[in-house]
This record gives sequence, structure tokens and C-alpha cells, in this order.
Amino acid sequence: MSPLARSFLTFAAGSRSGWSALFLTLGMQPYHPRPASTTLSTTTKVAPSPAPYPPLTTGDPIRASVNHLLTKAFSLPCSTAAQAFTQLVQPTSRFQLALDALLPVLDSDTSAELAQRILVSFILYSLYAPHPVTINPFKSALLVVYLKEREKAVSIANEGGISPNEQFVWVLWKILKGDGNDIGPYSPSTLSRCPLPPKLRAINLVLDEELYHSISDIDDSTYFYFQDQNRRSASSDTNDSKYTTIHDIPPLSRPPSSLEEDRRNERLVHGMKLLMTARDRVLTLSEQRMLAPIITDLATSKIITSTDLTHIIAYNPIIAHPILVSLLTNANPDNNNPRPFIDILPFLPPTLPTFDLYGRLLRDQTQVTVPGFSTVADLVLLEVLGRFIHECINWVDRAEREERNGNISDDRVAKGIQNLCRFYASLIKLRLVDPACDADSTEMAHFTLAHSRFEEANALYRIIATSRF
Repeated sequence: MSPLARSFLTFAAGSRSGWSALFLTLGMQPYHPRPASTTLSTTTKVAPSPAPYPPLTTGDPIRASVNHLLTKAFSLPCSTAAQAFTQLVQPTSRFQLALDALLPVLDSDTSAELAQRILVSFILYSLYAPHPVTINPFKSALLVVYLKEREKAVSIANEGGISPNEQFVWVLWKILKGDGNDIGPYSPSTLSRCPLPPKLRAINLVLDEELYHSISDIDDSTYFYFQDQNRRSASSDTNDSKYTTIHDIPPLSRPPSSLEEDRRNERLVHGMKLLMTARDRVLTLSEQRMLAPIITDLATSKIITSTDLTHIIAYNPIIAHPILVSLLTNANPDNNNPRPFIDILPFLPPTLPTFDLYGRLLRDQTQVTVPGFSTVADLVLLEVLGRFIHECINWVDRAEREERNGNISDDRVAKGIQNLCRFYASLIKLRLVDPACDADSTEMAHFTLAHSRFEEANALYRIIATSRF
């Protein structure tokens, strides 16, 4: 077995050592910035000398590793190479690095190998793969390349030949149709060499006209990058022929819009990026203020998934609350069925962000469109709260077993018990639950008695016990 194959099997287990082995096999080092020295020498003064090369920026080591990945990872599955890219680059730097380092490779005027361009296409797709391709910031770039490459392939096919870029056109077609995950298990080198059946030749691969309009509706910087590239190469373009086959592709046109619409689209695109960022870190106050006015528009789109919402709740419960309210109050069954988002609420961990979110939801009197319920608070109280308390108790039980087995060394169990007891006590004070009702409080009474060594649990047990006698 080759060293590359051994590294692949190692990192497939999901360990950090596996990723390090893969990077070393490819000749790369994961980028770990070292803190700058805080001491200054006062004994020696060295006059600055002109450097033979421009000074390196903090991003240069990462870019060098990414460039090395693009030249060495052809034999790995596309999904593996994409994961390696995300391991190399911090989440906040991925978009800019993709814009600076990957898009030039994707450009059809470069001399990059076909396998390399296939790999770049999949990485650009995979960065936003959980979401529809129509909101991918790089979809315009992928579409422009698809149109140009297909035109070349069709021209050669009309002359009776087979273009060497047929496989590349098929890969772009799959990605733009939203089926990019289908090519994830295959390596770029395999995809670039695999012969295609006649029905998958470029001349037969046509995207729906509706997709053209939906893709070009949202403005992004990648579109302007390729527009600028096209303007630069216009003077040297010697092939101005029109489409002459029955499979004509409509030209990529951007509908005229007012300045106000342009600004609104710009805010929406920026809001989408902020939502994706909210999955990985706490948003700043300025970012939250920018996001607040457009949350309703974002919630009614297809950008938010239930998995995303779980991470947003963990980092940004203040943002998660209006998102959930928008999902529950806007009747749009085709785009935002609220049931998947309601179903994740009972299984959130007993942490402070979770209880913060529940506190906001239980006080929210906004009308909802869910049949059988009047307000957000009514829906959460009757449909979610009881199951949430039950699952919190199960979470604590599982965490205690893990702690006894030596798999947990932090204080998450103690914090979970304390937070849950405080939350339930506040529910009693607000008269949202009745401690004298067996159906409401029996399970919690057993829980607090079992954990009465904690002051919060002991106090809550006394409240429940005295209310019954």
C-alpha cells in the first residue's frame, strides 16, 4: 500500500493525527501562526536592506499549502481533498482565499490541468454544499466557466471530434444542477480520464432556463471577477461565432434593477455569509445589527437548514430566536416547512444559550401559522417544552455515564444539572408548569432527588415537594 493510501486510511478515522499524516504525505504543513515577539532589542540597530522579493503576508503559508494541495491531491477523492482544504484554512479566511487562489485556476484561460480545475470546482461547491447551489457565492463563476467550456466542446463535436474537456463540462453540469455530492467519492484524475457515454456529452448537457435566472439574480464578487477577465481577453478573442446547434445556450444576462434593488441584493448576500459565519462563532454586535433587518427574508429562503440552526443556537441564541419566529410565522410550505426546525428544539443540550433561547420563545406572543397553535409561546409550551425537559434529563444521565467511564473530565454534568434546575424553577415562578401536577413535575422530582447534592436541585425538590402537601 502506498504512503498516500495509508495516510488516507488514517485520516478517515477522523483524528487530528490523520490529517497531519495526510498533509505530511502531500508535502504540506498545517498552518499554525506563531505569536509575534513582544520584546524589542535595544542593543543592535540594523539598517533595513532591500529585499529581493516582496514581503510575505500572514496568508502566504496557507496559500502555499493550498497550492500544493491542488497539485498533489489528484488521486484522492474529491470530498477528501475538499476536507483537507477546510482543515488548512480557517473558516473566516476560506471565502477570500478561494476568491484569490482558486478562481484563477478555474478560469478557462489558464493553463491548469483538467484534473486541477475539476478539483477546484468541487472545492468551491463543497464550501457551501449543505445549501442550494443557487445561493453559493461562487455559482456565477461556475456558470460562466460552464458556458465557455461547453461552447468549446460543442464546437469540436460539430466538427466530428471529441473535446478533451468533456469530463470537465459534465462535472460543472452536475454541480450546477445541485448534484455535486455524486462526484465526491471519485478522484479528479479518475473524473478527467473516465470516458463519457454519448448522452452525457457536452452537446446534450443543457441547464434549465429557470436555473440561469435564479443563479444570476443574486450579485456576487465572483461574477465581476469573470466579467473583468472577459473584458481583458475580448481583444484577443478570435472566435466570435454564434451558437449554431439546436441545443443553443441562452446568453448569461443580468436583468436590469434599480439602485435600491441592488443594495437589497447586496445586503442579502452579505446576510447569507453572516448566517454561515454564525454557525462557527459569536457574531459581533455590529454584525447582529446588520443581520436583524433581513432575517425574515433569509428565513423564508432555502439557505437555513435544521443542522445549521443547531449550531447557530449554540453560538448566537439572540439571532436564533428571530430566525425561528420567522420560520414559524411565514406560511411558505414549499421553502420553509417549520416542522424540521421544531423537531430539533427538544434535543438541544442543557446549556445557557439553549435556556436563553427557550426563555425568549416562551415569552414570544407572535402569531404562528402552525395549525392548532396561536402564538410562538403557545406552540413551544404545548408541543416542545415537556419533551425538552425529558431529553435534558436523558442528556445528564448519558453525560454521567461518560464521566464514570473516564471519557469526560470537565464540569458539563454539574453545569447541566444546575442550569436545568434553575430553568425549571423559573418556569414554576412564571406559572408555566404546575409543580403540584404529577404529569408536569413527577419526572423532575425524581431527578432533583437523585441529584440533591447540588444546591439548585435540593431547592427545587423542596419547592415541588411542598406544593404537593
